Amino acid sequence: MPTSRSHSNPILITGGAGFIGSNFVHHWLNTQESHLINLDALTYSGNLNNLKDIAEDPRYTFIHGDVGDRDKVRALLHKTKPRAILHFAAETHVDRSIKTPESFVNTNVIASYHLLEEILGYWKELDQAEKQSFRFLNISTDEVFGSLEKNDAPTVEESPYRPNSPYSASKAAFNHLARAYHATFNLPVITTYCSNNFGPYQFPEKLIPLMVVQALQSKPLPIYGDGKQMRNWLYVEDHCKALNLILENGVPGSSYNIGSDNELDNLTLVNLICTLLDELLPSSPSRPYKQLIQHVADRPGHDRKYSLDSSKIKKELGWTPTGNFEEHLRNTVQWYLRNFAWVENVLSGDYRLWMASQYE
Repeated sequence: MPTSRSHSNPILITGGAGFIGSNFVHHWLNTQESHLINLDALTYSGNLNNLKDIAEDPRYTFIHGDVGDRDKVRALLHKTKPRAILHFAAETHVDRSIKTPESFVNTNVIASYHLLEEILGYWKELDQAEKQSFRFLNISTDEVFGSLEKNDAPTVEESPYRPNSPYSASKAAFNHLARAYHATFNLPVITTYCSNNFGPYQFPEKLIPLMVVQALQSKPLPIYGDGKQMRNWLYVEDHCKALNLILENGVPGSSYNIGSDNELDNLTLVNLICTLLDELLPSSPSRPYKQLIQHVADRPGHDRKYSLDSSKIKKELGWTPTGNFEEHLRNTVQWYLRNFAWVENVLSGDYRLWMASQYE
């Protein structure tokens, strides 16, 4: 049942049919009373099946459109008058950015700049009270900070950017633009940096769903290099709760790290997934699933470690991750087992071609 205070004006999110965006839509409708509008271009990783259970909710509206379409964005802003905008829409997969960096620049920099310009124009026309309460949340990534050495301290919000992939470079570029629009025009921008998310509805090119989907088809589980790359793993529902807190209480011009205390290397994580599958699928002929692990050539510029210091959001906004990693990982694996029809729906011919070109 919604518990938060009601607002007359809706919020607008971009990319709400993707992984984190669709989880945020569900979280919002489970906890809030105000309306949510979802603008999504429905590229390969956007999936309306992620939202079919709430498609008829009167507090939810879907708009098919690109954030770079300035005329459409301008008309939408003036028609719906959102009190806040959360920008999830992005090209996000590092591997794809190495093969086709131009699409990452087009979406994450140019189209996002067009969105930012339209938001600024809309915001300037608001009355003073609406200007003060408006928020633009720019959802970014820990990858903009670059790679850490094994014993380095976690990155803080003020750490310098050192992106090492076209993806992270494109996100860093827009972060600079968003920051500049706050400094120059006083637009109420807040940037968030999250660590590796996992949970339901994640497109199976990312590590956890990729391993589950490959295992269920008795296919090799590809591990880049030695598999010792360290990552910080954040359950997507905890990320959504953090964004909700930042939307209500975050300080314009600030940035917030959203991470967890769950750091482990990729090989250890894949072994945990295999152990879970052995337990959950005791009659499978592929057991033990560890036999499917296959090391492949490492990708260019592969960062060895990401780690976020989330003490700021914990201290200032009272956010803490819930549950424990093992519990959330089990729930995630079980979700893919229960929803294999969803998986089969996204395993298109294009996806199979991508897998073959990337890992074989």
